[in-house]
Amino acid sequence: MTENVHVAVFDTLADWELGYAIAHVRRPSWQREPGRYRIVTVGPTTEPVTTMGGLRIVPEISLSELDPADSAMLVLAGGDTWGDAEMAGFRSAARRFLEADVPVAAICGATLGLAVEGLLDDRPHTSNAREYLEYSGYHGGDHFVDAPVVRDGNLITATGVAPVHFARAIFELLELYREDVTESWFKLYGERDPAGFYELMSV
Repeated sequence: MTENVHVAVFDTLADWELGYAIAHVRRPSWQREPGRYRIVTVGPTTEPVTTMGGLRIVPEISLSELDPADSAMLVLAGGDTWGDAEMAGFRSAARRFLEADVPVAAICGATLGLAVEGLLDDRPHTSNAREYLEYSGYHGGDHFVDAPVVRDGNLITATGVAPVHFARAIFELLELYREDVTESWFKLYGERDPAGFYELMSV
């Protein structure tokens, strides 16, 4: 049975932060169960949005249709508006997912959205910087971890300059690859070690 990995899309989406994760979730190579997951884009509505890089995306579903029971994970990337009222729907969706024990993965500006929603007050997390999250008025500073990515149960948070670390954490949580394959993948894409390529070619 194919499971949905929902990806939030909206105007000003920082599209480059998602590339490693969504491409390899879709790509069957090296996966434990090829075809287990599919990417489903979710927008505020089903009207087209334009990413920060100028890509025009037509969301497959709207926020009103998004149901944690129909999802393996909600992926949230950065953008210019995460602290604004227009993103309240995505912020509350993250809360609903976590309350339903369905994973949420957030990078860069999306972590600010989680902070605004109060979702980082009581759990280990990271972001672009502690000071960045303090703009939200959140109370989770004591739980901030200065690391590229942090996983706390079903929540992944990452700094915006670590899309490869972010992708690896997503793969691990979804159990997309065997552990040794994940290590080889990160060796290639994260450490730029060509040995990872040859290891993957032998899988």
